Order: sequence, then C-alpha cells, then structure tokens
Amino acid sequence: MIDFNSILKDIEPSQEEEEKVHDLAKKLMGIINFTAQNKDISAEAVLLGSVAKNTWISSSSNGDKDLDIDIFIKFPLTTSLDDLKSRGLELAEKCIKQVDGRYEERYASHPYLTGTIQGYQVDLVPCYDIKHSHELKSAVDRTLLHTQYVVQNLKTDQEKEVRLLKRFMQMVGTYGSEFKVGGFSGYLCELLVIHYGSFLDVLQGAWDDWKPDYQIDLMDYGTGKLFNDPLVVVDPTDENRNVSAALTLQKMSEFVIAAGNFLENPIKSYFYPKVIEYNKKDILEEFSLRETTTIILSFPAPDIPSDALHPQIRKTEKSLVKIIETDDFSVLGSDSWSNADAMDEEAGSDKPTNQKGNENNTKTVAILMEMNTWSLPAFKKRNGPAIWDKDNTSKFLKKHPDSWIEGDQWKTLSKRRYQNVNSLIHGILKPDGISRLKVGKHLKKEIMKNYQLMDVMEVLNNGKVDTGLVEFFHHYLNKGEFLIR
Repeated sequence: MIDFNSILKDIEPSQEEEEKVHDLAKKLMGIINFTAQNKDISAEAVLLGSVAKNTWISSSSNGDKDLDIDIFIKFPLTTSLDDLKSRGLELAEKCIKQVDGRYEERYASHPYLTGTIQGYQVDLVPCYDIKHSHELKSAVDRTLLHTQYVVQNLKTDQEKEVRLLKRFMQMVGTYGSEFKVGGFSGYLCELLVIHYGSFLDVLQGAWDDWKPDYQIDLMDYGTGKLFNDPLVVVDPTDENRNVSAALTLQKMSEFVIAAGNFLENPIKSYFYPKVIEYNKKDILEEFSLRETTTIILSFPAPDIPSDALHPQIRKTEKSLVKIIETDDFSVLGSDSWSNADAMDEEAGSDKPTNQKGNENNTKTVAILMEMNTWSLPAFKKRNGPAIWDKDNTSKFLKKHPDSWIEGDQWKTLSKRRYQNVNSLIHGILKPDGISRLKVGKHLKKEIMKNYQLMDVMEVLNNGKVDTGLVEFFHHYLNKGEFLIR
C-alpha cells in the first residue's frame, strides 16, 4: 500500500497558507460586519464551505479546483428578498473595493459576487439565517446547515480522508457538481467519508456495491425511494433532497471504474496530474484512422454565466444529434466545448473593480459530431397503410400512385430533403428550420448571427487553433484515460 502521508504533504495547506487564508477571511468578515453596523443593516458575515470545514486542498497543489473562500452574509428571515439582494450585494461590493479586489456578479438562486483577492477566489453570498431546512427560502441558504453538519460529524482524523478523496476525484475527472462536469460535490465527498469512514473504504464501497439507485441515508429518514437518480445520498439536513442529484451516471460509472483500478494497483500517480502531450499531428492521424467524418459546429458564446451557458450548449448538442438521427443518419459520437470558462478566469485577474462581466468577444462554443453515416441515397422507403385499411389506402395511393405491397402493407419511395449531414445542418440553422432545434434563447441568437461548420481536419490544419480545443479533441479520442495509471 502506498504512503498517503507523502501525498497529504503535497495537498494539505501549510500552516502559513492556513493562517493567510483565515486571516483574509477574518478581515473580509470584519469589513462586512463593520459596514453593516454603520449602515444599520441587520446582517452578519460567516465563513462556510471547505475552509470552515478544514477539508480544502492547498492552492499550491497542481490541478487544485477546490479552494474558494466562501463568506456568506446572513440576513434575518424577516428580510424581504429584494432587500437581501440589494443590501447583500452592497455589502459585498464595498468589501471587495475596500481591499482593492477584482469581482464579477454571478447568479445562483439570486445574485452574489465572486472576487479575486490576494490571489484567492472569494465568494460573497447573501443568504437567510436559517436553522432548519423547512425555513429554506433560497437554495444557497442550506450551505449554513451543510457546514454545521460536517463540522459536527466529521472527525478530525477524517479531514485528511476527505482531502484524499477530493484529490483522487480531481485527478480522475469526476470532481465538481457544476453542470459542465456532472460529478461529485465537496459536500458529497464529506458525507461519503462520514458514512464509510475513510478514503479507501469509500473506494471499496463504491467498487463493491454501487449500481444505479444505490442509496445512502445517514439519518435513516427512509426517503431514498423518492429520488430517481443514479446515486441517492439523502441530505442529512433535509430529508427531501438528494445530495448527489447533480451526479451523472457517466461520472458515477467513471468513479467506480477508477476506484476499482486503484484498489487493484494503488499507486501515487492517481493523486497527481497525468502528463499528456497534446499533439495536433497525432490527433489528425487518429481521426484519419477512424475513417469517419467529423464536423465541428462553432459559434460565438453569449456573455452569460457558465452555469447558464453549459446546459444550453449540451441541450443544443443533444437536439442536433436527435435531428440528425431522425433523418436516418448515424452519429458515432458527439461532445461539446467552450473556452468561456478559461477566458473568464484569465480576465478576472485584471478587470477593473467596477466591471461585472467579460466583454471579450472571442469566447467560442464548439459542438463536435462524428458521423458513421455522412450521406444517404436520394430516396428512402416509406411505410403506408395496411391494404385492409380501405379509406387510408385510397388517400395514400392518390398521393403515391407508384406504391407497392410488401406483405399486407403499402410501401412507397419518398425523396429525401437532405442527402448529407452538411446540407441538413445548414438547413436546420436557417430561419425556416431553426424551430426544429431545441436551443436556449441566448445560443439561438449567436448561432443565427454567425456560425461555421467545418471538418475537424480543416480545423486542425488551421495554423491558429485554440490549445483548449486541441485538448478537447484529444480527450474525445481518448475517453477514460484518466481512470487508470
């Protein structure tokens, strides 16, 4: 068995970093509470999230995506939602400006500010000061209860087990409950460790027992049957909520396979970034060897938050695939990508403090579709009514006089509107065809305004290809490469 202490030494925050993070959090909370008192605003700032629970991973650790300093601004339950929004954002904005930080406004169940302060991402979130789940007024309120539960139930020696689990999930690509990932949240990781006891026991339990509809109910509420999700972990602070509702079957399956691979061969490299060479030449060769036709539909990304953008991209991708297959073409695989997240992070470090969005117009969306069938004959056979159905037979033969009988059913040939996928997609993306596509309103506007449809070879042979897009192509061709070392 490997020495976890050496891994923990790399991923646990040092005493210096712990002091720096907690000092910053105290300073920000002090500013908010002082401002609230001076302005006679009934509100109090509190530290929540992984920092408060001592389950965060060092920001100096390669590949870390866990360290946010989550400061919530609690308002009494009697506060109106309009006041909570306006007063909460006012306190948050004044706080970040006072420390010369950078920020942008984001939206959960209501607006909040996320800022970059002293190199750390800080989320300042207005919420209601609830004591029980039945007092819930907005989704973010439950974070108070989650933090309290973990602090009270996670043993001190289990904090390192959570860190190992989070790190393992990060490196195998299953960590993160946002829509773009569809993986495990930090809170879910903490509950799994509380339930199973340790990192290794979580892996063993997943490998041995997990299957769709598997249930974990820490409080024995008996409400697991209410949920129809791949994994059910009843929220110990709310019997009517499944903590793993955002977890997709894909990411659950990937974690189970990675867990089994690690248990069979427990090596340290599972806790460190896998070294991958993203080579355009190799990617071109691989696409060529597959002897399929792969097309890329690209268009500008609308300037909306990521948590709103990615669901719309995925919805558009799935709708395109359905339309293509409804028209008798065969799709081998599809995926989607956007550089919007990376550009937001890059812009966040130098935007002026009063700017609330990234105005960069080079954000892009790309939808990949790899075709088994690219073109079809001009005509297809179509079913008509049974010969016994005299009324419909008469109508059918008037429209299709060249029909014939197979068994007891009329058949005819009908001309296809589109003989290849290229013409089909161009037809869908015209004003008289776009109604077939299930697409979010923000994306529809951008697609109709300016889209490109190119072969993947043409994209890769372009001299200037976004490195993120090259990585996207690589991972499409090499699914599951993070699950084994």
